[in-house]
Amino acid sequence: MPRPTDDPADDALDLHFIGNATVLLRYGRLTLLTDPNFLHRGQYAYLGYGLLSRRLTEPAVDVGELPLLDGVVLSHLHGDHWDRRARRNLDHTVPVLTTPHAARRLRVIHGFRRTAGMRTWQGLTLQHGDTQVKVTALPGRHAGHRVLRGLLPPVMGSMLEFGPVAGPTRLRLYVSGDTLVYDGLDEIARLFPAADLAVLHLGGTLLPGGFLVTMDGAQGAELARRLDPRLLLPVHYGDYTVMRSALSEFLVEADRIGFGERIVHCGHGQHARLAAEPGAVPTVL
Repeated sequence: MPRPTDDPADDALDLHFIGNATVLLRYGRLTLLTDPNFLHRGQYAYLGYGLLSRRLTEPAVDVGELPLLDGVVLSHLHGDHWDRRARRNLDHTVPVLTTPHAARRLRVIHGFRRTAGMRTWQGLTLQHGDTQVKVTALPGRHAGHRVLRGLLPPVMGSMLEFGPVAGPTRLRLYVSGDTLVYDGLDEIARLFPAADLAVLHLGGTLLPGGFLVTMDGAQGAELARRLDPRLLLPVHYGDYTVMRSALSEFLVEADRIGFGERIVHCGHGQHARLAAEPGAVPTVL
């Protein structure tokens, strides 16, 4: 699968939005994948406790078309973030950085031997040649109600810091994971100010009983306001029947708080390229 630039030493981050929360990231010779979800339109993701949700979109890439991966960053173990196609077809030796809950299951039950369970604020570094990424696990909360939080799998956000080995960070990417907005997220901005790009999991996912378990448009804009990243990439919207908040709701809210010009309009299947130079304008292909 070709990358938007043929120069692996180019100081830029290439993103391919495959669908849902699945994004292929390339920086130098380093290649990462977030939240692998490769179910096809009409197939059902299992969300636990007998709850299924039907996929409404096609992934832009099939799992067999992926390039060699240096790692997978998995926010949590739900069927729309790690599905049966990923479980069967991903290389079982690829490092998977995820929550301790997900790591135990992936190692013991599914045979992914190089899975690392990361506690909040813990960091791990992956390298490929002269390029590295430091991944730091960040707080996340999949539900507001205490009882419901006990029923849903633990979730983590992540900060991905790209740069040369033993060199300074050149690009900083925040991935929210399936979190709602709560005060525990404010510490992220203090420890990691001025992220270059925030990838926000939206969709306004509603469970039976009307329980909101992913950010809707208003919450996504509020998290953007709190963290104040330079750019915003919305993902995780319109892919499953449980998602009830359209992308347009987030765009309206982002405009309302003056963040409309920060949005990277990279839709399903598109590529975005972000150079490391301060103030660089992303290109979408």
